[in-house]
Parts: sequence; C-alpha cells; structure tokens
Amino acid sequence: MEVQELKKRFIEIYGGTEEGLRVFESPGRVNLIGEHTDYNGGFVLPAALTMKTTVVARPRTDRRVNLAATDLDFRVSASLDSLDEYKDLKWGNYQLGVADELQKAGYPLVGCDLLYDDTVPHGGGLSSSAAIEVATALALATLSYEANGIKKEVDMIEMAKIGQKAENNYVGVNCGIMDQFASAMGRKNHAIFLDCRDLSYKLVPLNLKGCKIVISNTNKKRSLASSKYNERRSECEKGLKILKTVLPQATCLGDITYEQFTRYKDLIENETVRKRVEHVISENDRVKKSVEALYEDDLAEFGRLMIQSHNSLRDLYEVTGIELDTLVEEALKIEGVIGSRMTGAGFGGCTVSIVKEEAVDDFIEKVGAKYFDRTGLKASFYASEVGDGGKEIKQA
Repeated sequence: MEVQELKKRFIEIYGGTEEGLRVFESPGRVNLIGEHTDYNGGFVLPAALTMKTTVVARPRTDRRVNLAATDLDFRVSASLDSLDEYKDLKWGNYQLGVADELQKAGYPLVGCDLLYDDTVPHGGGLSSSAAIEVATALALATLSYEANGIKKEVDMIEMAKIGQKAENNYVGVNCGIMDQFASAMGRKNHAIFLDCRDLSYKLVPLNLKGCKIVISNTNKKRSLASSKYNERRSECEKGLKILKTVLPQATCLGDITYEQFTRYKDLIENETVRKRVEHVISENDRVKKSVEALYEDDLAEFGRLMIQSHNSLRDLYEVTGIELDTLVEEALKIEGVIGSRMTGAGFGGCTVSIVKEEAVDDFIEKVGAKYFDRTGLKASFYASEVGDGGKEIKQA
C-alpha cells in the first residue's frame, strides 16, 4: 500500500486523525555470497531489497501496544509491563520481543498503536522477520525518545542487535546478526561487506548494469535444516580445534587464510570435517574476491564466484539437495544469467540469481517449468532491486 492509503487504513482501525502519525520502513534482504561463514567468524555480502515492512505508528497515553496488519483480520493488544505473557502468539511475538529487548536495554518505551504492511513474502527466505524487527525497533525507539524529550538519533546498528536478541531470546530462533544488520544498514545500489567477528563493515557499490536480482524459492519444507545446521557447526568446531594446534592465534575459522589451510589441511584426518572447513575458508576467500570484483565493476567475475560458491556448498558443505541444485542448473542454462547460487541455510529455501532485465520473464517461465518437471514442486520467484535500510519516511 502507498503511505497515504496506509494512514487511512490506520484511522479506520484505531480512529483519530492523521495528526501525530509516523511512518517507518525496513527491508528484507538476500545474501549474495558468503554462506555458512557467519557463525564461523567469517565474511558475508548481503544486500537490502526493495521489498519491505512498513509500520504506521502513533503513541498512546497508556502502557499498551496494539498491533494490526493490512493482511490479517485479528489484532494483538499487549501490556508493556507483562511482555513475558505473549511469547506464544501466532503473530505479534517478533514485535513484542523487540519491545521486551528495548526495555531491557533501558529504552523508556511508551504505549502505541501500530499498523504493519508487508511486501516481503513470509517464508520466502528473504528475512521478513528481520524486516519486522528492525522496523518495529526503529518505531518504538523513535516514539520513546520523542515522548521523553531525548534529542538524539536512533542507532541503527543497535536496532539490528535488538532485533537479533528478540529473535534469540523471545521467539527462540538461534539466528545470527546478518539479517537484521542488512535490514538496518542497507543502502540503495550497494552490498554490505560484513565481518561477522566484530561487525565492522563497508558499503560496496553494486552496479547491476541492467540486471535484476531474482530469488527463486524451492517451496520445499526444510525438515533437515536445523539438525544438519547443528551438525555442520560441530564439524567446523572440530576442524578449528585441530588447526589451532598449529595456528594458536586463530579464534575462529574466519582467522585462517586459504594458504594456511592448504598447508595444514592434512592434519584434519576426518575427510568430512576437512571438507566442511575447506568450504568455510574458501568461501571467505570468495567473498573477499567478490568485493574486489564489485569495486572493479566486474559483474561477470562476481557471477563466476557465485557459481563457485554454490558448487562448494554442494560438494564440500553438502547442504544443497536436488531442489536447490536443479534451480541453479536450470538458471545457468538461460541466456542473460550472470550467476546463480543457493542462499541461506540450505536443504530447501532459496537461490539467488543475477539476471539481465530483459531475460527475467524467460527465466521465470523456463526455470519454473523445468523445476516442476524434475521435482514435482512449483517454485516461487521474486525479482527485486537493491534498496535502502531501515528509516523513517518523512513527508512534506
């Protein structure tokens, strides 16, 4: 919905006038390259998308937070003084988790009415949860500052951390920081080169040269993802422990170069563990090379690195499967595809492809048909550009 239409919908639900209404937004994200590196202290290269969560907000004079959404019939009303009571909500727990973490961090929250409108598809692998969390954090923090006469800008990196804590502690999902960081800190036509060891980052120019980012969703239920994720983490920890015997300064696999791995890899006798470690360290190397390619405006090289990333995730980390492999294989047969790879945890979920704009319709039609023929599943496709991170929408 457009902002003016959203404001009208807000008034239909909550009453009053447009006076005092504030509008905030935060986007979904896609990770372009750098997979299963984040929890190993490595590098990732996400980008914010133009699909987003928009929140219309108005402060209240009591301690209640009221939630509504344009695509849902039911409402949520919660007290800021008893947020622990609402953890099992079917919808609204991400928002109330953010409120809970903001209060624990010392933010003097005020009651408010909130209306949500989402263009990030839920369950589409584009982190709709992070978009909701960051937009909510920004809205609640801004209203609390204003109500209490605090004259300072909201710290967006802190909002990303608040969103992650809400998901970890309130919702119970053990996610990393990348999704919220990309949603909070994204910039139009830029990727974010993020070092997961210390959250240092650079905005890297992303000139898509008449291309679009196309996300293809396998629509496969990811029954293996959580158990295999824990298994991979454990395998990486075993490999790190062995490499630390000769590289004692390494605190994580992200501290180890590919040259060092090549020199000492035979110390890791277990072939499976060695493959997992090789993926992580080589993937870190690919992220750094990808950043160099983007600075040199070499989209073709970036595409080649995406393909190498997928092959490594398939052969060394073994987290792809027939559905993701089929989407990538069929994508690479389409003229106008620069690169394609799985993105996210794997075992289902999504691929990300860079596709020339004039080839997008052909891509969706042909890849979708071949995918159905080979798997019996219908894929979903989302074409997007790279947008800005979380912000308030100021209107004249």
